[in-house]
Amino acid sequence: MPSRLCASVLFLAAVAASGSLARADESVQEEKSFETEIVSKARLNYLLSLPPGYDPADEKKQWPLLMFLHGSGETGTDVKKLKGYGVPRLIAEKKFAHPCIVVSPQTPVRGWSPQVLVALLDKIVAEHRVDQDRIYLTGLSMGGFGTWQTAAAYPDRFAAIVPICGGGNPADGPRLKPVPIWAFHGAKDDAVPLKASEVMVEAVKTAGGDAKLTVYPDAGHNVWDRAYEDPELYAWLFAQSRHR
Repeated sequence: MPSRLCASVLFLAAVAASGSLARADESVQEEKSFETEIVSKARLNYLLSLPPGYDPADEKKQWPLLMFLHGSGETGTDVKKLKGYGVPRLIAEKKFAHPCIVVSPQTPVRGWSPQVLVALLDKIVAEHRVDQDRIYLTGLSMGGFGTWQTAAAYPDRFAAIVPICGGGNPADGPRLKPVPIWAFHGAKDDAVPLKASEVMVEAVKTAGGDAKLTVYPDAGHNVWDRAYEDPELYAWLFAQSRHR
């Protein structure tokens, strides 16, 4: 009997040992977590236009702010290039008569970073008399994409947005629900298809948001000249407020 018991004990020990060896040879996935804070540096140039009558000493008067995002062709570090397009062009040609602060950043690399844009916005707000309930965002082409993306990332910062011949992620529709939107696109655009604006406007409307699209049936990619020269755009834009 003792010999049988001993043999059984040895057998079980061998099984246990072999099982342990098998488990040691297997890949094991442990659930872990990681948290850190990464600080990065960003640098960009920008144009700043203050409206006639702006008085930094007047603490009671606050002004609406319009941020303009350029297209891919103006990417770089020569900020003067921005004056040939969109809102900066109208300001340079003295055709922009709307009483607001205009900030036009220039990204040194293709694409826009919502985090960097909002950091710049925070700087302008801290240094100037800005009505934070009337901050607007617009952009053309690559800037149109940046407009959709930045508003989706920070929907609580903008009273309204005007993306021109751009596009975005339709999954952002619910996030954009609080933001009034007027998009513009050319039906014959062969650089950014009209569908890019259509799906975004439809996604916002499906989510219960306020979005509309103006399509120029005879226009290609450059519809920004017509859009930015339309007085109805500014009448609508400056009527929007976060606490309307």
